[in-house]
Amino acid sequence: MKMENMAITKSSADQNKGSSSSEIRSAIEGLSMMVKALNKPDQASSLVRTENTTPTINGQHHHHDGPLLHHDIDIPTKPFLSLCSILVLQVLDKIGPTMAVLRQDVHQNIQRLEKLHESDPSLYSNVVEMVKKEVTQGVAKKGASCCKALVWLTRSLDFTVTLLEKLSSSNDSGEMSMEQAVEEAYNVTLKPWHRWISSAAFKVALKLVPDHQYFISLILAKDENYATLKEEMQTLILLLVPFLAQIHSILRFYGLDRLKST
Repeated sequence: MKMENMAITKSSADQNKGSSSSEIRSAIEGLSMMVKALNKPDQASSLVRTENTTPTINGQHHHHDGPLLHHDIDIPTKPFLSLCSILVLQVLDKIGPTMAVLRQDVHQNIQRLEKLHESDPSLYSNVVEMVKKEVTQGVAKKGASCCKALVWLTRSLDFTVTLLEKLSSSNDSGEMSMEQAVEEAYNVTLKPWHRWISSAAFKVALKLVPDHQYFISLILAKDENYATLKEEMQTLILLLVPFLAQIHSILRFYGLDRLKST
């Protein structure tokens, strides 16, 4: 990675410094709206958790371990993609060129879901409808499917929330280095699904991660202090973790949760 590219990334991030809002606040607002929608009475009644259930897909029985989440739950497409854009793309931008490859993948996966959504906004207003379509057609695990895009977007959100958990639990001076936090978050969320080439490339790129204090300064909103930011990160984590658990349940229901990179 050329140093001038790193300088450009930092310069771009500096321009966003001190904005009246932040990625964290925007993500909290978006997630709060989705959580309210998911907790409506009609949605709540559609959640069926069962033990030892064998759902039928395409006439075949699929076994799953643990409770199952009913596949008719609504994951609103546009708010979900907006969350990915705000929380993943913009945060990755501020981590810097280390995340360039991951950022490109996330962007392409967002575009893939956007394209299908635009083909029939009414039908595909729910991400789960995209999954059901591809599973029915037998293409969910093939090529550049929307199902695979959803899997990797979910894992990217897993990475982001794990990183925020580590940063929000460290002290003001950054008892955990940014490099350590990024590496540990990667190891538990993305590395298990990456081939060794991707993992090796990530290891090398870690050397370009900005220091803890600089990164924190980039995600602070205008007139916000670090203590407030940590509180907001913890609020976001409390909203995001159960939301991601629901998506993971959907992925397990359709047998998509073990997909690896190609």
